[in-house]
Amino acid sequence: MSNGLEFEIPSWEQIYEMLIELADRIQRNGLEPDVIVGVSRGGWVPARIMSDLLENPELANVKAEFYLGVAETKGEPVITQPVSTSVKDKKVLVMDDVADTGKSLRLVKTHLSKEGATDIKIATIYYKPWSVLTPDYYRKKTSLWVIFPWERKETIRNIVKKYEQQKKPIEEANKQLVRSGLDQKLVDRFIREILEGKREID
Repeated sequence: MSNGLEFEIPSWEQIYEMLIELADRIQRNGLEPDVIVGVSRGGWVPARIMSDLLENPELANVKAEFYLGVAETKGEPVITQPVSTSVKDKKVLVMDDVADTGKSLRLVKTHLSKEGATDIKIATIYYKPWSVLTPDYYRKKTSLWVIFPWERKETIRNIVKKYEQQKKPIEEANKQLVRSGLDQKLVDRFIREILEGKREID
């Protein structure tokens, strides 16, 4: 594609199937975590689904902020919300949607270790080959930019911003997203709302 961004856009059904396969693998390995920790924000939905699949209601949250936009990152992530429950002397399963650079997951693992967790396993739906950390469990390895169902408007906003910075027509972004598999009506709606919001601010 002309701007170097290529997308993978899994459906809710595909995400659920991948999480079922991850849960099966975790159970086959005999892992029974005391608590499941979702990495905010991308890990919230996978953590909740994994809680259901493993029949483990003990859920917690930790926030590591890292991404600025599509294919843009800060140098290093930071913990902006510590883990929301005590993990001292507990076995922890960390859930996130993707291991991209791996830096945020590495930071979360260090944070949980300092908080006293005795065993920390990391599971993600996707894993990027350049990640500095390989998850203990992942379903698919990809080099594409993954647009998850729970972040589509946010991602489209970042793509619109990127096109504007590069002085490219927004219509090109629209066509690219639809070619990648997003619904035309959804793309039109989100781009319209984003542009209208920008005009109100201006």
